[in-house]
Amino acid sequence: MNQEFKAVIGLEVHVQLSTNSKIFCGCQARLPEGKSVADLRMNANTCEVCTGQPGALPVINEKVVEYAIRAGLATNCRINTKSVFARKNYFYPDLPKGYQISQYEQPLCEDGFLDISMKGQVTKRVGIIRIHIEEDAGKNIHVSDYSLINLNRAGVPLVEIVSAPDMNSPEEAGNYLRTLYGIVTYLGICDGNLQEGNFRCDANISVMPVDSKVYGTRTEIKNVNSFRFVEKALEYEIKRQIEVIKNGGRIVQETRTFDANKNVTISMRSKEEAHDYRYFPDPDLIPVVFTDDKVKEIVSALPELPEQKKKRYVTEFALSDYDAQVLLSSKSLALFFEDVLKEGEQKGKIAKQIAKPAANLLTGEVLRLLNEEGKEVTDSRIKPSHIVDLVEAVNKNILSSSASKQVIVSIWKTGGNVSNIIEDQGLMQLSNVAAIEKAIEKVIAEFPGQVAEYRAGKEKILGFLVGQVMKQTGGKANPGIVQDLMKKQLSS
Repeated sequence: MNQEFKAVIGLEVHVQLSTNSKIFCGCQARLPEGKSVADLRMNANTCEVCTGQPGALPVINEKVVEYAIRAGLATNCRINTKSVFARKNYFYPDLPKGYQISQYEQPLCEDGFLDISMKGQVTKRVGIIRIHIEEDAGKNIHVSDYSLINLNRAGVPLVEIVSAPDMNSPEEAGNYLRTLYGIVTYLGICDGNLQEGNFRCDANISVMPVDSKVYGTRTEIKNVNSFRFVEKALEYEIKRQIEVIKNGGRIVQETRTFDANKNVTISMRSKEEAHDYRYFPDPDLIPVVFTDDKVKEIVSALPELPEQKKKRYVTEFALSDYDAQVLLSSKSLALFFEDVLKEGEQKGKIAKQIAKPAANLLTGEVLRLLNEEGKEVTDSRIKPSHIVDLVEAVNKNILSSSASKQVIVSIWKTGGNVSNIIEDQGLMQLSNVAAIEKAIEKVIAEFPGQVAEYRAGKEKILGFLVGQVMKQTGGKANPGIVQDLMKKQLSS
């Protein structure tokens, strides 16, 4: 970024809660296993309440309040034991009542924070101003010269998590979003399907001279549902605003959208302020009131969160910060890793001894395959027992580390037994000293120049010579034995 300017970023994240029914009625909010939104007939998942029919009265879904409190507790917020619903008035075709039920002056959660990790193990604290409950709108579907409105999503419960303007780079914003995403998915309050808009973000961004104490005029980038797209949108918008200012122009307060194909933000409309929405308490809903004991009950039921898991993985299992972070990037992958350790203990293994090699397999070849096919590990043929058997095969020198990748690919395709795959594909590691010595003699004869260099003190050449022996044996030789025998022969 231009060194003369500083970016100021605040994020408003809309988290779709994974309750079975909508926020104020009994219509479906979450589809059964194996169903997608595309399976629903247009406007079939609606009733008098979520379509805003005259005289229909909303009734709050208690689970929504509990999930919102979980989010507040996990982000260090103060939980207000009394909160009030408000009507946010605006007129869009996909808003059937002409207002959205939300919270304004008395939200459920306030004054929290989230610590995010940056490169170099630097931790930054981002303030959370508020977390409030609201209902989702429907969806406009644009068809050539007219639009259709689908209200199946209207009334689906959301929490909006509003950060303080504490972030100063797209990277910080991306890390904040990934950290928050991990929290809400580990809490079990959000399914986390980014493609279906379960977790989407509005980004507020302004730039100011580095020596100024006055914020610049901000723009809002609306409804971005990818971490990388948020970062790209912010990168573009920071550059755009700096260029406008340096060319003598001024930034207009407006709402913009991000075009992912062109990597640019585009103006949509002027930015609304709170007074434009004419908030007032909803007369159809009584205040949400509960006791401190209820909060304590919810606290006691909170699961282990990503940051707590990370500390445990590093201290108990001696994993690196990086390995722990990669495992925790997916809830299903982290839980699978823990199932591997349990499986190993059932087979008499010590968790700490198999944790590092298991993590290497999962964050390496397994994660590569998952990313290629867009799957979760629980949707694959790979089971915890496969990983335990692979670690044992490598530890016993039956299989080389490089060959273990080949076995994982076979398991991915067939779900076969580790021992059978090793035998069927002839992957058993060669540890026969006589056979390895024969291959070493051949390499020494073929590469006299490199041998002379090593004997002259250029020890890095050893890696090349060992590699040639591995090539001679089809990668089956035990690398440790090869290196020891190679050193012995070269020193004789």
